[in-house]
Amino acid sequence: MSKRSSLASSPARFLLPALAALALGGCQTTSLEDVTGALGVSSKPETAATADVRPDMDGLRERYRAKPSDPNIALDYGKALRETGQRAQAVAVMEQAVLLHPSNKALLAGYGRALADNGNFQQAFDVLSRAHTPEDPDWHILSAQGAVLDQLGRNEEAQQYYATALKIVPDEPSVLSNLGLSYALQNNLPRAEETMRRAFARDSANPRVRANLALVLGLEGKQGEAETVVRADLPPDQAAAKVTALRQLLSKKQQQRAEK
Repeated sequence: MSKRSSLASSPARFLLPALAALALGGCQTTSLEDVTGALGVSSKPETAATADVRPDMDGLRERYRAKPSDPNIALDYGKALRETGQRAQAVAVMEQAVLLHPSNKALLAGYGRALADNGNFQQAFDVLSRAHTPEDPDWHILSAQGAVLDQLGRNEEAQQYYATALKIVPDEPSVLSNLGLSYALQNNLPRAEETMRRAFARDSANPRVRANLALVLGLEGKQGEAETVVRADLPPDQAAAKVTALRQLLSKKQQQRAEK
């Protein structure tokens, strides 16, 4: 690993978990997808995903037990387990499904996402690499691979994956958001802000895009603007909670700098 990558791993360990609290504002379960939005393809708000899945968990479990070899049922069940925070179970379900259907690209992608949620980042990257081919690239997976590489502290490699994804979907806000966060992890804050503003201009309602932009602005000392971004279009109680989370995050970052 390069010196730059090694240096990047420390802020990654600090920023990525903390960003989940800022983006989700009190949800009990967090994951790599929660932080970056890279690993999912749904356009639903983050609260809707959990609300949709929880009531149907019993039904999905029974369907899976009845037909554990059905790839579509396994994919649905694994996704539901991920979205309700049952990460180890999601990995087990998806691993079994991939063993039964080793060439199923959708299952490989789901398995890779489950591994990433569970903190198995190198294995996740390897599995995601099998979920698409250079002849038929999937920008969602390219962005997910970039997010995993950022978790591993390999920021420059991650940025290459985001760049490839953006060739397929120019100015896609979720990819730009991940790219902006990657720059922030390298402490390249001016470039991070520029990239995050592009993402925000295209999807200002996305909570993860908003959280990433607010974080970058706060790290640059623009705390007033950061809090304005966090508050936008939110009910007062949610806005207050997210401003508090942002202030705590920035305070911890300042303490971390002071201890160096």
